[in-house]
Amino acid sequence: MYRVGIGYDIHRLTKGRDLIIGGVKITNEKGLLGHSDADVLVHAVIDAILGAAGLDDIGTIFPDTDPKYKNADSTKLLEQVIKEIQNLGYKIENIDSNIIAQTPKMMPYIPKMKVVLAKVIGILPNQISIKAKTKEKLDAVGEGLAIEANAVVLLGSAE
Repeated sequence: MYRVGIGYDIHRLTKGRDLIIGGVKITNEKGLLGHSDADVLVHAVIDAILGAAGLDDIGTIFPDTDPKYKNADSTKLLEQVIKEIQNLGYKIENIDSNIIAQTPKMMPYIPKMKVVLAKVIGILPNQISIKAKTKEKLDAVGEGLAIEANAVVLLGSAE
């Protein structure tokens, strides 16, 4: 049996925070504002996994009202989600994702993101697609005020 999930996330850029996307620190004058490290790509992947498994969304499982998730490393949250779906008898078959940002350029960081995520999830880097897109200077993302990501995940039976 296969199950598909879709995930999405967006965070505002702000000064005084590191920019972490796909578990990788990116050189930039601004980082993403959020309760955790605000890693939009990992959050989108988590929501896609949770959706495919028929579970609650990231905000329900890791609420921003819980102080234990303040500045949390999103890859650690992803590890917890992977354990949960494994307990349910699922495994990740592949992930397809987009990072949408006007700036900074994501392409130089994508190979490392794939390696980091593959290690956390327990799959091969070639099972993960990460594409970089811009908004052609349209809307808040295009104006450089925010970064968004979306992801599609295919779960299969672990048997």
